[in-house]
Amino acid sequence: MHSPDVRAPALAVWALGLTQIIGYGTLFYSFAILAPAISADLGLPEQWVFGALSLALFLGSLLAPTAGRMADRHGAGRVMTFGSGVAALALAACALAPERFTFVAALVAMELASCFVLYATAFVAIVQIGPAGAQRSITHLTLIAGFASTIFWPVTTWLHGFLDWRMVYLVFAALNFLVCMPVHAWLLSLSRRRQVFGDTLPGGAATPVETVALDPARMRLIFLLMMAGFAIEGLVLSSVLIHMVPLLTAIGLGTAGTLVATLFGPAQVASRLVNMIFGGRLSQALLAVIATLLLAIGLAVLLASAPSLPGVAAFVILFGLGSGLVSIVGGTLPLEMFGRQGYGARVGWMSAARQFSSSFAPFLFALMMARTSVPLSIGALWVFAVLGVAVFTAICVAARTRPAEAEAA
Repeated sequence: MHSPDVRAPALAVWALGLTQIIGYGTLFYSFAILAPAISADLGLPEQWVFGALSLALFLGSLLAPTAGRMADRHGAGRVMTFGSGVAALALAACALAPERFTFVAALVAMELASCFVLYATAFVAIVQIGPAGAQRSITHLTLIAGFASTIFWPVTTWLHGFLDWRMVYLVFAALNFLVCMPVHAWLLSLSRRRQVFGDTLPGGAATPVETVALDPARMRLIFLLMMAGFAIEGLVLSSVLIHMVPLLTAIGLGTAGTLVATLFGPAQVASRLVNMIFGGRLSQALLAVIATLLLAIGLAVLLASAPSLPGVAAFVILFGLGSGLVSIVGGTLPLEMFGRQGYGARVGWMSAARQFSSSFAPFLFALMMARTSVPLSIGALWVFAVLGVAVFTAICVAARTRPAEAEAA
């Protein structure tokens, strides 16, 4: 009994949102807060601690397409359940690492696990559980998960106030094991029940999702442009997000930097909420242009106004608005352009492109700030953000013309 109009249950979207908050908070956002203590404990220069993270992210980028294909073939729920267990073990291994080499190995395992539990696989889970209205469900998911930085920057700082970094990582391991893993196992059982009734089949035939019908050559061009655009966005976002609190402190805000940085999360949520309410008819390619433009404008405001508190706050808000939309189009743009068939593999490739550039960006940005100056480093990021605007504009132009048979369909 096939039901092509089935939608993802609201409870499933909320549950996935919770696991994304915990996943991003424990596997990504907390690192900048704990890095100085890790550096001191392991006897490594701080930039080399970020270098270890870059190595881990790079290796994770190589695994992302495989994770996407596994989600297509075996179901995203199964992949995410496995990933949560590995993430918990990797966080515990980081906490118990006796010296720098075992810590780096555990950090690599942590970022490999992230390929199976964060947005790319969560988007596939939504498409598999509820194909109809998947773009809207993805927006809802990113709206919920937008609180990850707002929650975990201060929570990590608070925990680190009375626990050392190792104990903080053990707490985070428990969260992944006791909260995320059962939720993902429930999603697996939900997708199995729906498969029994013919509602959805992992990796099966495409369900009715509005796509842009284009000739194969133009589709390949769009695919390559999309990978380039997401790689640029990953470079810009990762450079700033990993260093957000230290960066705001370095430009003269002192301890106020932590407080101002908390505006980032609400801004992410606000952009997703506005898009959810008013962006229903907006092309996802155009949304990608708007997202990258907000990042570029935010960096320009920071360059022009730092260390003015209102100017820096405007930068954090603009950057949060752009980042919020970037998270949405990471799932909806491939769906709009290519449809559901092979969706997991395509999202995996987009995630790989973004994570590849994200892998070396924090290390290079930290090195550039140390060797040159903070304004010059921010200016370089602004150039990349403008390039990203150009790339997504090219996708809009390439996707504008549809074959006559597609218009008549």
